[in-house]
Amino acid sequence: MIPDLNISLESERTLLRPLTKDDEPALQEIANEESLWIYGTSDLSRPGELKKYIASAIADRMNGSCAVWVVIDKRSGNIAGCTRLADISWKDERGQIGWTWIGNDFQGSGLNRDMKFLILSYGFEILGLNRIELKADERNHRSRQAILGIGATCEGVLREHIKLHDGYIRNTVYYSILRSEWETIKEQYFSNFIMYE
Repeated sequence: MIPDLNISLESERTLLRPLTKDDEPALQEIANEESLWIYGTSDLSRPGELKKYIASAIADRMNGSCAVWVVIDKRSGNIAGCTRLADISWKDERGQIGWTWIGNDFQGSGLNRDMKFLILSYGFEILGLNRIELKADERNHRSRQAILGIGATCEGVLREHIKLHDGYIRNTVYYSILRSEWETIKEQYFSNFIMYE
């Protein structure tokens, strides 16, 4: 039986609340920051794109392959962006953290790291996944360093893997964390983080 993926996750710093259609206006303000889509498969600053994005994400949640959240920075009380645990394969006990975008005001603030801890904890400890993947555009050095900074293992590069909204075909770097590694990674990289039930 597929568990309910319509769940909130919370820490001292961050609230991940299930995405709804009503979140579109607040998210559109952030999505209008065109710099967010340099490495994106879509450009949510374009008219109508965010509406389609939200509808697709909610449909994926309903079919049991995705948990999708609005990211709320509890320090300011503001919506900061959106993220997912997606491409869930229950048979293979695998999922992927991705589709993460947060406004420029929140980048480098520690919010991204905090939400990764929440999602990893949820994936391994609640959903019982064995493997959680992360991917990045080979050119996105900031994202790649952030992924390594949470203890993920780089597994290699898929050449000319994904076509972006601007027509560029990117190389994709794959990373993963395994359930057998999670307790050590949690202790080494997330020892100061507190998850609220």
